[in-house]
Amino acid sequence: MIFPTIHLNGTNAQDLLEDQLKAMNAIRNAIQALQNAGPNGRDYYPQGSQAFQHAQEEHEQRLLVLRNVLAELETIAEHVAKSI
Repeated sequence: MIFPTIHLNGTNAQDLLEDQLKAMNAIRNAIQALQNAGPNGRDYYPQGSQAFQHAQEEHEQRLLVLRNVLAELETIAEHVAKSI
């Protein structure tokens, strides 16, 4: 992962950190919303016995992607915070 370099001609470290924190909060909200929007078996049973399981797997994969993005943002924020 490439981290921003904190220097005089670049973005202020505090601004960088605040941007990361805002993005992290947005991802946390998206994770919560996605968790609330999880599949319900009643919506899938007409499609066959495996449809709900596949929907759950796809849902978990989407959550994993968001959690991975959040983890990357946290790592960047930690890097930036060390320079403040």
